Amino acid sequence: MEITGFYGMYKRLFPLLAYNITFSYNDKMHTVKRELFRNVCKFANADGTLRLLEIGCGSGANFQFYPYGCTVVCTDPNPHFEKYLRMSMDANKHLTYGEFIVVPAEDMKGVEDESVDVVVCTLVLCSVRNVHRVLQEVRRILKTGGAFYFMEHVVSGPSSWTHFLQHVFEPLWYYLGDGCSITRATWKDLEEAGFSELHLKHIEAPEVTLMIRPHIMGYSVK
Repeated sequence: MEITGFYGMYKRLFPLLAYNITFSYNDKMHTVKRELFRNVCKFANADGTLRLLEIGCGSGANFQFYPYGCTVVCTDPNPHFEKYLRMSMDANKHLTYGEFIVVPAEDMKGVEDESVDVVVCTLVLCSVRNVHRVLQEVRRILKTGGAFYFMEHVVSGPSSWTHFLQHVFEPLWYYLGDGCSITRATWKDLEEAGFSELHLKHIEAPEVTLMIRPHIMGYSVK
């Protein structure tokens, strides 16, 4: 695909696909996402302000779950998401928006040390090149006492049919999903990342494709 140039075309097409899939996924995961973000305000400053940075923001699927008045800064390595991101911003005017920064999650240059109160990352750690490096960057940009919220699909238990199918379809899924891996045990990376607190639970996502049904969700505190 890279040799023929089709991969570049797919990078342009993928944001449209992701934007449309977002509506279906949010309908199925609405209750789960509300639970995930229910205590984000806990990490606001004394004056009530809250600066939130979302890694791999895509088309802005999480905006509706963020608290009123918080400032949201978005990063994504794919610049072609911006069109759909702006549409989500227009639909969620309860938030204030900072800049859209086109950077990989492993190297968020332009984001200062200890400059945000909350970092959010959903369905992103499956496709980054280096999860450990991403979590290092998260700790760098978070203020002390700030929180990292996550929700990711992960590999299933080794004795399950899902585990078997995930490994069979991993190569095809990787290309169709723009680098998405369905066999990562991401909870292990979070456990080793050096946060002072880790609140994590495993769930089975309702009504989503079998291959990505096993999820983890929660938050870590720096």
